[in-house]
Amino acid sequence: MRKTTFLKELKEIEIIIKKCDTCHVAMVDKNNKPYLLPFNFGYHEGTVYLHSDPKGKKIDVLKNNPSVCINFTADHELFRQNEKVACSYGMRYRSVLVYGDVEFIDNFDAKVDALNIFMKQYVAHDFKYSDPAINNVCVFKVDIKNFMGKMYDHESLE
Repeated sequence: MRKTTFLKELKEIEIIIKKCDTCHVAMVDKNNKPYLLPFNFGYHEGTVYLHSDPKGKKIDVLKNNPSVCINFTADHELFRQNEKVACSYGMRYRSVLVYGDVEFIDNFDAKVDALNIFMKQYVAHDFKYSDPAINNVCVFKVDIKNFMGKMYDHESLE
């Protein structure tokens, strides 16, 4: 029997977030149209850290409306009950949606701290950054206001 499990604790969704190497950030532009982009990210204690070029549509959209929904998915696995019956196929997965508002980080040292959190998602050490590298990147964070997590056909979070 296939089973959907809803996740209710922040520590549960953190396990899924840490498994991901990208997330998708949904925002709404000034014409009230959805805008969705993939991002690399960092995560630490209820906050998602993102970065980008300081110019472009996403920055304009986020400055106009900082509310976002961020999607994380992991552990996708195709299954089937009968190879010849299309409706018997399905996908196991773990997914998280987090909601919050973008806050831009302008302070030099705070940007370095955020970028180190960002890099720890992918590698296990801190880095040195040049002044131009920090001054020419837009760094922002999203404190998680609320979240939804779900697993389909997985027994545990491991």
